[in-house]
Amino acid sequence: MQETDININSDLSLQVITVGVNETPVIIIDDFLVNTDDIINNACNDAEFKVVSNTYYPGIRAFLPRNYVIKVLQAIYQDICRIYKIPQYLQLKPQETYYSLITKAETELQLLQRMPHFDTSRPFYFAVLHYLNNDNHGNTGLFRHKPTGLDKIEDHNVEFYLASAQRFIDNNGESPQEYCTRTNEHFELYEQIEYRPNRLVIYPGQLLHSSIISPAKDIDPNPRTGRLTANIFIEFT
Repeated sequence: MQETDININSDLSLQVITVGVNETPVIIIDDFLVNTDDIINNACNDAEFKVVSNTYYPGIRAFLPRNYVIKVLQAIYQDICRIYKIPQYLQLKPQETYYSLITKAETELQLLQRMPHFDTSRPFYFAVLHYLNNDNHGNTGLFRHKPTGLDKIEDHNVEFYLASAQRFIDNNGESPQEYCTRTNEHFELYEQIEYRPNRLVIYPGQLLHSSIISPAKDIDPNPRTGRLTANIFIEFT
């Protein structure tokens, strides 16, 4: 992957919101890069997008430039450690680093792609999400599981959550053949993180979440016009 010029805004302003019953911190940083033209041009001209087979992501992905990942993590590392109280003996390890574009039609979605999801139940795993294109794209929604009241799936409750979710499906049928974009009988949409160009969002992978997809504008394989995001998944181990 060809490297590209990445310049982090030297005057970053962090906003920390707390979400859900546990008041989990979510970090929001607007105007993260000085200019997003270079990283978007890299996605359009150099990235090789394809379906990633070992994920339920409903679209295509391409590897991020290594220098982008390094500079992003250098810029946010101390804030993550401070806000989430990461034990000092743990080390940050990048897990996955992708550009992402939603491409799957609603008629093709599998059951798990029609429900909010969590990335992991482990405590020090985080998603770093950078919105890149214009702001006419779907937000990121945070959801609460109605039968259990859970919005954060942790090691101590993951089996309880999975069993309850399966029981609800067994009793009530599968969710509609569409992206989960609003409150329904199974899940409550309680918070949305707005898609704004050049906004960076950091949240624990334990939170139940889903992209609030509008098929007409968000299902698009073109990195110039689609719901282009940069996704960095990290874990402290």
